[in-house]
Amino acid sequence: MKTLKNIGLGLFVVGMLIFTASSFIGKFEVTQFDLEETLTEQQRNNLLDYYSDELVGQSFTSPHAVSSIIVNKYEAINKGHKDAGEWDNVMWDSPHVLAATLMKKSSVSGFVTNSWLWLFLTFGLGIIGGLLWTLPDFIYLGHTGIKNDHVYQNASTNKGWIAYIVFGYLVSFYITLYFFPEYMVNQVSMLDPISQALSGNDASQWFLYGFLYCMVMVVMSIRMYVKYRHNMYQVIRTTSVLFFQIAFAFIIPELLVRFNMPYMDFKNAWPLDYDFFYDWNLDKLIANGAIGYFMIFWGVALTIVVVPIMVYFFGKRWYCSWVCGCGGLAETLGDPYRQHSDKSLKAWKIERWLIHGVLVFAVIMTAATLITYFTGWTNVFGISTFDLQKYYGFLIGSIFSGVIGTGFYPIFGNRVWCRFGCPLAAYMGLVQRFKSRFRITTNGGQCISCGNCSTYCEQGIDVRAYAQKGENIVRSSCVGCGVCAAVCPRGVLKLENGPEIVRITDFPGIEKQ
Repeated sequence: MKTLKNIGLGLFVVGMLIFTASSFIGKFEVTQFDLEETLTEQQRNNLLDYYSDELVGQSFTSPHAVSSIIVNKYEAINKGHKDAGEWDNVMWDSPHVLAATLMKKSSVSGFVTNSWLWLFLTFGLGIIGGLLWTLPDFIYLGHTGIKNDHVYQNASTNKGWIAYIVFGYLVSFYITLYFFPEYMVNQVSMLDPISQALSGNDASQWFLYGFLYCMVMVVMSIRMYVKYRHNMYQVIRTTSVLFFQIAFAFIIPELLVRFNMPYMDFKNAWPLDYDFFYDWNLDKLIANGAIGYFMIFWGVALTIVVVPIMVYFFGKRWYCSWVCGCGGLAETLGDPYRQHSDKSLKAWKIERWLIHGVLVFAVIMTAATLITYFTGWTNVFGISTFDLQKYYGFLIGSIFSGVIGTGFYPIFGNRVWCRFGCPLAAYMGLVQRFKSRFRITTNGGQCISCGNCSTYCEQGIDVRAYAQKGENIVRSSCVGCGVCAAVCPRGVLKLENGPEIVRITDFPGIEKQ
């Protein structure tokens, strides 16, 4: 079985190396037609002649060679306009997005002509390798219960050298995906056949991200099934987040586009879906008539009706641990790192200030956005709505939720974003803390203070401290993953949705009225 695991690890590493190397190879031949079709009118006025001379008729064998020409000239011309105060001539689109779009059109490499082969050599080998690494745990069924399995002696799970390699790779991937998409053109091209089958369009960087997201969750969900096979709650919960990610966040939105309807993830609620009320999105939905108006109605109803009602009856767990894609990735890919969540009082204080600060930022930005949309103003109380959207998108939508939220799994645990940054989690947490039936009950008389519950709490809650005193756990940050109950050897902890009136008990046997 060790040999089988090593073969799986080898295949996975080879697949990842080929996937990564794809960012640095390829063949690109830009035509005049591709160039004119890609550039906007403003970009043609500024760049067409230069790009025609430098790109058309040339053959490039490196993504960097093409990107440097496109980006450097774009930024140089923009700088000249800004220095001269010619703001009407400044191009506000991202040069890196322009580079990615033009390079995608001009790619003539094997990633386009033999996309299925490259899919197998990258995603295929990665998936097969991941499954082979997990398969031996299916074979060895004598392993009962959920064991620590030397989690603090393993270089991949104790912040060792493997963890830092994973950390570096994840951070680099997210930075490239968000800010330098031209270096992922080849990986995107591999997925064109799948994207065309779903939406009828070629793949984009976000289709690549969605597909990769789903594949990672599939492989790591199988690992969850193996690890938690004796706990039905975890098996069903894992199946739920996997279903909602693949169906609602990936397949259904792509099929909507195929049938000429707006792209929408019906499970993604504001303020997590922070750009739902942006003018371009509202205009797009309104332009689609009845279906668009229904999507607006659903988005509003989901936020102000469905979310609080569901949290009242079931706590945050109905969304954070059963539906949300961010939570789904955290529970699958991030499960090996859940023990790294900081349980200190200082971390708890930072958590409360930071996550509620993001929520306030989201509310202010959205309010300014709606005021701007209905009045036509560009500033609200002297603050530019465009700047608010730009800074929120960069700081929260990209850096916090992506680069830090996922990239830092191996170092800070798997719920960094959910615990410190997610505005929807903050909103639901307020409801859960003060107006919900959800709680985790404890039986202090049975607690042996082993500490498993606190160790594996991904939200940084010192569960053992509650269990020792027999207090119900009522915390706004708890996502109800149930792992604390799953790893308890004495059955001390239980997730319940009981009467609200006896939800908070300060002392065992004394009910608050």
